[in-house]
Amino acid sequence: MPADPTVAEASALAARVLDEVEKAVVGKRESLTQVLAAVLAKGHVLLEDFPGLGKTLAARSFARALGIEFTRAQFTPDLLPADLTGSFVYDQRRAEFEFRRGPLFTGLLLADEINRTPPKTQAALLEAMQERQVTVEGETFPLPAPFHVLATANPIEYEGTFPLPEAQLDRFLMRVAFGYPAPREEYDVLARRLERRREEVDLEQVTDAPGLLGLQEVVETVTVDESIGRYCVELAGATRSHPDVLTGASPRGSLGLVLVARAFALLRGRDYVVPEDVKAVARPVLAHRITVKPELWMTDASGRTVVDAVLAQVPTPTTLERR
Repeated sequence: MPADPTVAEASALAARVLDEVEKAVVGKRESLTQVLAAVLAKGHVLLEDFPGLGKTLAARSFARALGIEFTRAQFTPDLLPADLTGSFVYDQRRAEFEFRRGPLFTGLLLADEINRTPPKTQAALLEAMQERQVTVEGETFPLPAPFHVLATANPIEYEGTFPLPEAQLDRFLMRVAFGYPAPREEYDVLARRLERRREEVDLEQVTDAPGLLGLQEVVETVTVDESIGRYCVELAGATRSHPDVLTGASPRGSLGLVLVARAFALLRGRDYVVPEDVKAVARPVLAHRITVKPELWMTDASGRTVVDAVLAQVPTPTTLERR
């Protein structure tokens, strides 16, 4: 990757990353694009979907294609905060305590089945996700850059699980679902597996950690017109006044819209954001930040339906074209 890449060069490199990941996760280009947009926007992603749809495979594949260190932490009911952050261990040879780093010290952490561990351990991720650091026994340790969390969760199995609190959900820039593949795509998965005669998929490394940081810096140069920024604020504000909503999206939601829309624009080869970029990422950015009223639990009301409603309600600003 060039020292100072242009938007076109960064977009081409990001497309290569998606092409590589799609070798493993077949037919899910839209969802993979959303995940990569969140990473380019320096955020974290919650992959919430049914078992067997490629969530873990997607995380591994992104780490491989992006060339960043990958660590997987299996979240279980007996997992302790120190199992993630690390802890101080007494070194008898030197007669002193030394800090042994946990799996959080990585480039991409797969928090597998995050809703299977108690809130105390889930909370150990809060400081890491927001401030890119961990504090152990009063001492603070910075995490490496880049640092991203891709967490998986099963949305239908509740026995032995601990639902993520709203404060934790709000730390995820996006919540993405892959969904079941179409029959043609599912057969493609089978055919590729039979052809290579082994389970593993060989993926090429497209970039590395400095290259990813470079891509993220290019995203910071993408222009956001005032009308687009106000559109994001109006969308987030409309979720708070919707009649089905108990609590709407916080200002972190409107900020997330702007940040991910910039990354989405770059993936489309543009150095400026248009309203369609905002609409494309509105659901995965806002839906998980919305709590519907409990009395509506027997209806189809959800964060997704609320976002769809406000997208139809809030006037779209005039599409901007670079002159």
